[in-house]
Amino acid sequence: MPTSSLILFNKPYGVQSQFRDDSNNNHTTLSQYFTDKSLRVAGRLDATSEGLLILTSDGRVNKAITQPPSAKSFAKNTHKQGKTYLVQVEGTATTAQLNELTSGVKLKDGKTLPATAIMVEETDLPIKLWQREPPIRERKNVPTSWLMLTIYEGKNRQVRRMTAHVGLPCLRLIRWSVAGFELGDLAVGEFVRIHLNSERCQQLGIIG
Repeated sequence: MPTSSLILFNKPYGVQSQFRDDSNNNHTTLSQYFTDKSLRVAGRLDATSEGLLILTSDGRVNKAITQPPSAKSFAKNTHKQGKTYLVQVEGTATTAQLNELTSGVKLKDGKTLPATAIMVEETDLPIKLWQREPPIRERKNVPTSWLMLTIYEGKNRQVRRMTAHVGLPCLRLIRWSVAGFELGDLAVGEFVRIHLNSERCQQLGIIG
């Protein structure tokens, strides 16, 4: 099997998940950080979202990470690749809201696949939070809380729409892990290249 690799990048707030500059907004692009034109994004993040972005020039790796299972095959799919987000929301989640996120939310473009949703204290988050610029909006006397949400597909702005649908508007969104790769202690704007051994390729469903 040819050697495969990927890049783990801690995408800052305000950076688009693309190299091309549309010149119709104030956001920067990945070209500010990477010069390798063969790289492709494996699972986009909105400009206003932060955290783990994976880039690779290997089409097999890209497909393994970005191609979601169908609803019919979800339970039997042994290579489905989860994406875990740390979500700061307005309000405090109830058991009913967490159950709805877990079982699937009916959005305009279809019902989401089963997910995992739990509440976590800020002190128990798997990363040390950095200061975001601009800071989140906060309303006086309205509490905020954190969720850890794992999904297995990538509908447009899916996490934000899911939490909004159940009555928990998203204030901050950080992707922590993708397909078993974690953000770790990467500082904002930093990246690291990971070389994939045969075992890791098999875990991704890349057989040859």
